[in-house]
Amino acid sequence: MASHIGRDTWHMAWDSTIPPVLEVGSGEVVTFDVLDASCGQITADSTLDDLLALDFSRVDQVAGPIAVSGAQPGDTLEVELLDIVPADWGWTAAIPGFGLLADEFPDAALRISRLADGLAEFLPGVRIPLAPFCGELGVAPMGPARSTIPPTETGGNMDTRHLTAGSRLWLPVQVPDALFSLGDGHAAQGDGEVCGTAIETPVRVSVRLTVRRDVSVTAPEFETVGPLGVSTNSAGWFAADGVGPDLFVAARDAVRRMIDRLGIRHGLSPVDAYMLVSVAGDLRISEIVDQPNWIVTCYMPTSIFRD
Repeated sequence: MASHIGRDTWHMAWDSTIPPVLEVGSGEVVTFDVLDASCGQITADSTLDDLLALDFSRVDQVAGPIAVSGAQPGDTLEVELLDIVPADWGWTAAIPGFGLLADEFPDAALRISRLADGLAEFLPGVRIPLAPFCGELGVAPMGPARSTIPPTETGGNMDTRHLTAGSRLWLPVQVPDALFSLGDGHAAQGDGEVCGTAIETPVRVSVRLTVRRDVSVTAPEFETVGPLGVSTNSAGWFAADGVGPDLFVAARDAVRRMIDRLGIRHGLSPVDAYMLVSVAGDLRISEIVDQPNWIVTCYMPTSIFRD
């Protein structure tokens, strides 16, 4: 039987001094029940007032840490993602001061989605296929404690939507016993998570943790079940480019153009379009060799629109 970690077992930093809540042997399975990224502050019945009262000192908590017996600095921890099951609801928000276009969307917005039959009804007429994953997966770093919010070479808040069930993630071990944690359940997300939230949801996750000495990594590497993108689209795409000498600025321009296009094609308000890009759109580098200008493209799957 797999070891189990409950929703009340979490911490707020990647820190090798935090005592492990569980020790397992290499190759053992651990099942986690984890809260959403708000640490339970947002619920299926929440309103905008709950979002405005959000205590950010509890945001992006992770469950664990798990000591993997025998793991030593220089080893690799293999995290095999066996199963990821979301709740029957999720939330997406535009949070003031947060996100790629935070300066252009200063007001808070919140959308609660019901999740059923493999789909999220994000907006009337907009249904997004679920592809659940954890935004936070990592091991404790050597040296000072680190926040759970920015990702680092030992993992953390990677928000990589392709780390779904069936994938394998390899993390560099920097401290004895690795001290693995995870959290930040997502029901669906686009590449980039541009507004700073996906469809956030509590999840139940089962992973197999194995110490590998025949694999050497210095930062996260992973293998997906693939092919990429199929889970969110069964038809074509429409896309908008950002062009210029700065990839960050080009990404902002691409998202702005997509927001405008969603308004024209589907009548979405700017903030709804912004949140939709975050949960279903993909930001990709299309060209990075023809200096001085690069291209970042924002792709939107057409199959999510019932009209």
